[in-house]
Amino acid sequence: MPISLYALAAAAFAIGMAEFVVVGILPAIATDMQIDIPTAGQLVSLYALGVAIAAPIITPLTSRIDRRLLACGLMILFVAANWLAWQAQSYPMLLIGRVLAGVVQGVFYSMATVVAANSVPKEKSGAAIGIMFTGLTVALVAGVPLGTFLTDLFDWRAAFLFITVLGALSIIALWIFLPKKVERPEPASLIEQLSIVTVPKMLLVFLITGIGYGGAFIAYTYLSEILQEVTGFSVSGVGTVLIFYGIAVTLGNTFFARLADKRGAIAALLWILGLLTFAMAVLSLVAVNKVLMVPVVMLWGAVAFGSIPVLQLYVVQQAEIHAPKSVDASSSINIGAFNGGIAAGAWIGGIVVEHFGLMATGPAAAIVVGVSILLTLVSGAWDKKHAKSLSAAA
Repeated sequence: MPISLYALAAAAFAIGMAEFVVVGILPAIATDMQIDIPTAGQLVSLYALGVAIAAPIITPLTSRIDRRLLACGLMILFVAANWLAWQAQSYPMLLIGRVLAGVVQGVFYSMATVVAANSVPKEKSGAAIGIMFTGLTVALVAGVPLGTFLTDLFDWRAAFLFITVLGALSIIALWIFLPKKVERPEPASLIEQLSIVTVPKMLLVFLITGIGYGGAFIAYTYLSEILQEVTGFSVSGVGTVLIFYGIAVTLGNTFFARLADKRGAIAALLWILGLLTFAMAVLSLVAVNKVLMVPVVMLWGAVAFGSIPVLQLYVVQQAEIHAPKSVDASSSINIGAFNGGIAAGAWIGGIVVEHFGLMATGPAAAIVVGVSILLTLVSGAWDKKHAKSLSAAA
């Protein structure tokens, strides 16, 4: 695999830690800023909203910029955003830093997905995307728990200082290892790229992404609070659980990316979404037991984040069939769908917590993820019908 994939993974590590570290330190931020937990949850939902809005708008506008220059420029903005979060003296200032970091993520991941897929032969594209997203999984294995430990040792600001330094180091890696000329599909006009939202099959894929991935965030946003208040873990204990969670994410990311290459994205997605629905359904039953809670959390991580490379691979494959001039745009809109789902999930989770309590988030998440299974079955049937029509035409 090209070394450039690992440079992209280094940046994905910093971005992944920035996105998800808040989940582990949410109670500490709420206490320091003197806000309640649902309000603090907006640090997750508004970050995701920044991604969802920026990805489909900014990615087409930057489609003709050199990929190496764009990657480094985005990471410079990322460093500035997390520096602002580190220095934030008020909750609105912290929110601004989070939203700016979200803008970077949306454009970077969509660009990096296409760069990774085009760096290798098509039969290895799933594995290449999986390697790029390994940075995200390593962030969940080490970065997010480390952020929790830093918060326990110092305060929550120490986590954002660490992310700022990571972002600066990733700029160096990208500049050194990304090729000066990165191969990519010839970009279409802005109107042509955005017209992908009028393609019914692509809209279905975006819905699967948003509902399937975002549904789990009804509960995931409040995982740290559940582990502390219901299961009875200390802050450092939550950090340890998140390490196991991250290990499971790494295994799931690798396994399901390879499964998608061998069996197809639909088969991999049905396994992922089915297991995720199960994990969410039993969450409220096992949360009071530390021994049972850890394996359920690990299963949750393996399937929830294992869906990322599979869904990105699937959307690129479908765009090559249904909208070949809008591959970049399809990737960016799918990143937007991921984060639109996160924003909606975190928002719905806040409502559920406020009206029904923490433990109602698991069943609510199971219902929403279950809907995405039905949509995936529809998409798979659509693929088979399309393949038969092509065979008949030939």
